[in-house]
Amino acid sequence: MNKVILIGRNVREPELRTNGTTSVCRFTIAVDRAWKKEGEPTADFISCVAFGKTAEFVDKYFSKGSKIVIEGEWRTGSYTNKDGQKVYTNDCVVSRVEFGESKKAESTTAPTAPNDDFMSIPGDIDELVPFN
Repeated sequence: MNKVILIGRNVREPELRTNGTTSVCRFTIAVDRAWKKEGEPTADFISCVAFGKTAEFVDKYFSKGSKIVIEGEWRTGSYTNKDGQKVYTNDCVVSRVEFGESKKAESTTAPTAPNDDFMSIPGDIDELVPFN
């Protein structure tokens, strides 16, 4: 059985191409490693390819930094580049995609620093307020 399930974040914007009738989307996700050793990478960068409606869905709803859940199968291949060297490939061929987090979680931003234009509140405010 060849089945892969990955959870990660898009490294860059997905690339959608259409060759007549079929859409093909290539993207790369960063997947955190479960065990991290000092001096070694903490994530793996997985090349993914999706076809048809799945490809169009990935291109439309996922962007750089989006958390994505992928189900698919692992494919290896090879080709000869223009220099005559044999290049080996490893890709996850995606059959199913889900959102890894809610839209609200994706759009949250870090809190901003206080603006100096506002009045500072004194530390003894409880003593200054006539009603408590």
